[in-house]
Formats: sequence, C-alpha cells, structure tokens
Amino acid sequence: MEPTLDVGQRVLVNRFLYHFADPQINDIIVFHPPRGAENGKECGVPRKDGQPCPQPTPGEAEVNFIKRIVAGPGDTLRIEDGQPVVNGTKAEEDFIRRCSPGSECNLPQEIVIPEDHYFMMGDNRGESDDSRFWGPIPRDWIIGKAFATYWPPTRVGIF
Repeated sequence: MEPTLDVGQRVLVNRFLYHFADPQINDIIVFHPPRGAENGKECGVPRKDGQPCPQPTPGEAEVNFIKRIVAGPGDTLRIEDGQPVVNGTKAEEDFIRRCSPGSECNLPQEIVIPEDHYFMMGDNRGESDDSRFWGPIPRDWIIGKAFATYWPPTRVGIF
C-alpha cells in the first residue's frame, strides 16, 4: 500500500461499520483474500489475455491483506496505465505509486464485478499483489475499514 502506508505501519480497523453501511470505492480495508492469493497470482477461472481476474479462487485464506476498494458490485472495470476505469470513468488517483510499464498495468478487457463482491488494488500499482491477479473478494471476507494509523508515532493520523 505504499506510499499511503509504509511497511510495518500499524492501522486501526473499524470492524462494525460495514454491518450498517456498504463499503465504498476508495475505502482502505482489511480482508481475507481468496485461498492461493497469499502464495502469489492465482485466478479462480481462466482469464482472457488483457483481462483482470473476474472471479476469485474458491475458499477464503487465513491471512489478512490491506488494500483499497476500486470497484464494487455490478461495476464494469478495466485497467489503464495501472488505474481503474470504472463504468467508463478513469479514477483520479493522485495518491498512488504509478505502475511501470508491464502486462498488469494495462488490462483493457472489461469485467463485471459480481454481486456482493469488491475489486481491490494496492496503491503501489507496479508491485501490488491484488484483485488484478486473484479476483474480486466477497463482502463476507471483509474484516473492516482502516481509519487511522497508530504506529510509528511519526505517522499517526486519520485517513
């Protein structure tokens, strides 16, 4: 999640918010990725060249990941220069570390995010292992929304 979060930085997570409200695009969340994501880039279905992974592998991993929501249920999504194009509109993201040229920076084949699923991307687009590779995650796998940092003391703050 660099440059938004540094390696080793600690966050506070609201575990109750999503019982009362839907997750939103740009929320930074903690969640369980699909099984296999913790070991690399594993999509749940064969994907076409130039397409983000449209479905996760079955089963929830035990590890926790932290990423940013870039698309939600029913949204159409493609990736252009490492930035999500959601429902035809390219996201304005001045907070990301730009993607260096490579195959995962441009995924022009659109997918539709399944009902009750969210597509996650890290802010360090060229180095992030995220939904581009292992697909959108079900809402049930979301632990909560990160809302503040508490460690190290020099980086304490609210998102």
